[in-house]
Amino acid sequence: MTAPARRVLCLSGSLRRVSSNAAALEAARQLAPPALELELYRGLGTLPLFNPDDEMAAVPMSVSALREAVGRADALLIACPEYAHGVPGAFKNLLDWLVGSLEFPGKPVLLLNTAARGSHHALEALAEILVTMSAQLLAAQPVLVALPGAGCSAAQVLASAERCAELRTALDVLAEALPVA
Repeated sequence: MTAPARRVLCLSGSLRRVSSNAAALEAARQLAPPALELELYRGLGTLPLFNPDDEMAAVPMSVSALREAVGRADALLIACPEYAHGVPGAFKNLLDWLVGSLEFPGKPVLLLNTAARGSHHALEALAEILVTMSAQLLAAQPVLVALPGAGCSAAQVLASAERCAELRTALDVLAEALPVA
């Protein structure tokens, strides 16, 4: 009898229709070993702007769906672009909706850095935000997946032996951190 796969929710911090960050996560999903089941979250653009008053009333349906997906996941894999040396507003909004949730604290999180030039400002800020939110960061530094820039596809990522090796490194970190029960 084989143990069930560990669930990893993949969060892209980009709203672009053709996003390198989403492409890297999709490629990781396709490369994942049987012990890991990766699911891509696609609701970033549907989340309303965070307002603490809305948390006290009925939480919006899109927020409930996000929180439920986070709750079902054994870990999160995040690929977030840098915008003006910071975390894009839409992704910070997603995180704001998770701050008060019961599903997030203690959640194992692995960050990917998909910038070929190795940008770090947003990822350092993101790591600080996640630690403040009580995430369990699985690596001291984000795993580098040096994509060529905006607009690449999962097929382009998968066509590169180097990018596949980098993604397998990330998958190995997740597999080691999430032993099969």
